[in-house]
Amino acid sequence: MMSRQAFLCGLGSLYLSLLFVFLLMDVYARPANNSALKEKAADSKDENEILPPDHLNGVKMEMDGHLNKEFHQEVFLGKEMEEFEEDSEPRKNRKKLMVIFSKVDVNNDKKIGAKEMQRWIMEKTDEHFQEAVEENKMHFRAVDPDGDGHVSWDEYKIKFLASKGFNEKEVAEKIKNNEELKIDEETQEVLDNLKDRWYQADNPPPDSLLNEEEFLSFLHPEHSRGMLKFMVKEIIRDLDQDGDKKLTLSEFISLPVGTVENQQAQDIDDDWVKDRRKEFEEVIDANHDGIVTMEELEEYMDPMNEYNALNEAKQMIAVADENQNHHLELEEILKYSEYFTGSKLMDYARNVHEEF
Repeated sequence: MMSRQAFLCGLGSLYLSLLFVFLLMDVYARPANNSALKEKAADSKDENEILPPDHLNGVKMEMDGHLNKEFHQEVFLGKEMEEFEEDSEPRKNRKKLMVIFSKVDVNNDKKIGAKEMQRWIMEKTDEHFQEAVEENKMHFRAVDPDGDGHVSWDEYKIKFLASKGFNEKEVAEKIKNNEELKIDEETQEVLDNLKDRWYQADNPPPDSLLNEEEFLSFLHPEHSRGMLKFMVKEIIRDLDQDGDKKLTLSEFISLPVGTVENQQAQDIDDDWVKDRRKEFEEVIDANHDGIVTMEELEEYMDPMNEYNALNEAKQMIAVADENQNHHLELEEILKYSEYFTGSKLMDYARNVHEEF
């Protein structure tokens, strides 16, 4: 007869095996998202400091063309979003959400209208931008060690390759002497793309040097009109299959979404396509002609577009407006807290009146 110890050992091994299988299933079931892959790859501090981020706070679409799944939380919470992620205690989160509600409700009528939400969205978006400006000062110092206020492409290239594991002194010497650098194909492709972006950020008259403001445009193109156009061109280039510099619905939903090998993966892919179809038809395609132009995509991507902010405010209200009065009451926001904060608050109705 099997001993109790052996039996428990066997159960432990079985549990670990099943856990490994489920983890594998989860990995292969996820839609392809280059943003997530790049975030995992960017482990070193230096690389994070000098590489343009894939994820742009308060922008509806990622640099690789994927929809920003956290957009609603980013424009509703601003910098406080991290507090909701770190603190999972429902009671504390309820109180935080109540404080936010009172700030959005500027006329103190105990409900939030579209104009109030629009003002709040613009304020939180500007908050993200100011945060990017502050971070950029630190990042710029990292690539401008001599402090002359300008960075050349070669200086940036040296720092970039050093962050990828290349010997900084050797790279600097080879570049100085115009010697060939042995760079793998993937790294070279990234460098070529960054170089195009670098020259786009170099404001007229072009001098191949970026100052602090231009470097901000390089890292955060969403806050520069010229760079916003460049970002839109890059996204359309990646999605446009017939070369007409416009997007049809089929092109917009045809990004590779993972290998479908089981029902779980199929469900994820179906949800992904459903979300993109809805965004294309209801938001991006402003004139509803079935075609998205560069101009339409640029307006959609512009985080400081007031019309977009008002449209977003109306959409956010519609999600939780159960009594259909075109406003949000505190109870409604608490009930739909997961949409606004990413945090699901339990027993909200039982506590709301005693806490607020």
